[in-house]
Order: sequence, then C-alpha cells, then structure tokens
Amino acid sequence: MSETLNRVPAAAASHGKGSIPWLKLGVEMGPLILFFFANARPKLFEPIVAPFLPQALLTGANAGLFTATFVLMAAVAVSLVVSLVKTRKLPAMPLMTAVLALLFGALTLYLQDTTFIKMKPTVLYVGFGLALFGGLAMNKLLLPIIFDNAFSMTERGWRMLTLRWGGFFFLLALLNEIVWRTQSNDVWVSFKFPGIFILLFVFSIAQAPLILRHKLEVDAAEETTNPS
Repeated sequence: MSETLNRVPAAAASHGKGSIPWLKLGVEMGPLILFFFANARPKLFEPIVAPFLPQALLTGANAGLFTATFVLMAAVAVSLVVSLVKTRKLPAMPLMTAVLALLFGALTLYLQDTTFIKMKPTVLYVGFGLALFGGLAMNKLLLPIIFDNAFSMTERGWRMLTLRWGGFFFLLALLNEIVWRTQSNDVWVSFKFPGIFILLFVFSIAQAPLILRHKLEVDAAEETTNPS
C-alpha cells in the first residue's frame, strides 16, 4: 500500500486506463525492493548513505535497518517525483504511504531508534482500516475510488468488500506488531517485503468470487458507486 497496500489492485486498475502499468508498478515496488536489499547488504549502499548519516548508524546490529531506512526515504521521494511527472497527479493512498515513510523514517534516523520505522506499517494499515470503516459509516464508498473504478459492483457488493478490506488491514497491523516485537530485524524486513505483498496478493485474488457475484453492468456502475 509503497506500503504494499494497493500494489496489486492499483496495477490492475491502471491497465485499462491508458497509463503505463509497468512503470507504475516499478515506481511503487522499487522503494520496497531497495529497502529489502539495503537491509540485507548495507555495505553495498554505505558509499551512498555515508555522507548523510552519522557513522554510529552505519555500525552495530541495526546498521542494516538504518541504511535501509535512508534508502527507502530517498527512493520514496524519487518515486513521488516520477509519479507526478508521468501522471500529473498523486493518488491519495500512495501519497499517504510516502508521507508516513518519510515521517517515520526521519524519526528513526534522528532519534536513532528503529522502533519508529517498524511501527509505520501498523499506523498505515490502521489508518486505512479506519478510513474504510469510517467511510462506510458515513455512507461513502471509498473502495471504488481507491481501485480507480477498475471494476463495477452493486452497492451491497462494495459494502461487503469494504468490510473485508477494512478487517484485513487491521489484521495486517496486528501481524506487523507481533512480528516486529518478537522477531529479528531481518525477519521483520522480510515480513514487510515480500511478506505483506504476498498476503495482499493472495487476499486480492480471494475476493474474486465476491466481485463476480456482485458484478454490475457498466451502464449502472456510476449510480451504484456514487449513491445519493
């Protein structure tokens, strides 16, 4: 949801709208891939990050995670610029993900405490879950907007799908808390990527039967996704 929250559905949504799906996927996945490799091989990235980080952060047990955090922040900033140049807009979910990555990354490096970067996915997914449930309570369906109207369903279908995604985001937040509090840095990084991406992909595929059952014809889509 880049983090990996909206990767699978966002890529699918873009495909039919004249955008560049592979570029979009690369921009969203690139920072996460770099984060994973920077944590695993911090020495490879040290010449790049050394001018910007205190030497104390480049040594010790957390050197990999501090290096990866800086690399993630830089990659996220670049991805935002590329997205803005290519699409002339910044979708809400990727923008929120990027803002949190920069904020919690800065706190991690400034306070020299890896707790902040580890808590970032928890805050992100709780925020998404609350937004979905809050929108549902106010009779505002957010999923059609998030998925960029990639498919059309009845209002009942969208509500059921919203409940599932909202609950799933809270589950991801809980899993993140369990993993970072009980496992090593390397295990948590692997859970963050590719672990969460795999969970998102599997969950997205598992929603296909619901989507097919409540599929709506195109001529009725606008009225259903924008109820009065």
